[in-house]
Amino acid sequence: MDKLETVETLGVVPDSRYLGSQRSARNIGTVQVKKPAAIRDASGALVKDTVADRLRVEIASGALKPGIRIVEGYWARRFGVAQASIREAINRLAQEGFVTKASGRSARVVNLTEQDVLQIYEMRGALEGLAARLLAGRTHDVLPLEQALEMMRRAAKAERPAELIDADLKFHLELCRLSNNPYVFEHARKLLLPVFAFARIRVLSSGQDTSVWRKDFEIHQRIVDLIREGQGEVAEAYVHCAMARFAMTAYDNWEKKPVASSHARRRGAPRGSKKEK
Repeated sequence: MDKLETVETLGVVPDSRYLGSQRSARNIGTVQVKKPAAIRDASGALVKDTVADRLRVEIASGALKPGIRIVEGYWARRFGVAQASIREAINRLAQEGFVTKASGRSARVVNLTEQDVLQIYEMRGALEGLAARLLAGRTHDVLPLEQALEMMRRAAKAERPAELIDADLKFHLELCRLSNNPYVFEHARKLLLPVFAFARIRVLSSGQDTSVWRKDFEIHQRIVDLIREGQGEVAEAYVHCAMARFAMTAYDNWEKKPVASSHARRRGAPRGSKKEK
């Protein structure tokens, strides 16, 4: 994946429906203050958005590794922008899950241990299983899930792992949103955005292809079918089991290198390297 393609694929930002609840929470009990006009670059794009795109590329390429501190002053000098623009870009990346911020501390690139991932998938099994049961009992309209799954398949066929991860995130966010339970959706969003951002960082920086993800399409399709059939309790149990299975392999799968075919390995082997009998 070249740098231009990386910028384009990583430019996908979660739908505003997935970020709206956090924005609404910040507006409660606040006094509206008129903000100064936004600064734009020569192309008309907001500076903070441009900087966020550039920082995202640095993260995905592995230049900014998981857990590393993001020094605002350094990146402001490197990009030739005000430090405030870096701060706003970091806030945007924090919303997307690429960056973590603690009160009074510098932002860091999201970093999850294998134990973190296991525990997150335990929570996902409970939340997404409940979402599947609620959705199956309320409506059989699974079109948004089918559309997200089709996006996953197209991305896999085109060997675009970043787009596949975006579509996979969309599938699971839609599942929770369609449950019509705002508490399920809000908690799921807080889990899903960081874990998918971390997965994207590891997958893209390792140069992985889409092969390891393709076997999971059947599982996603089965979830859709169970919801459409109105089998809420079965769907809940199935999602719970699926998440337990994903948890066992996800951390390692996110960093697997593409495996060359035996034909390619034979072509690339130096002469005389075959052991004589």
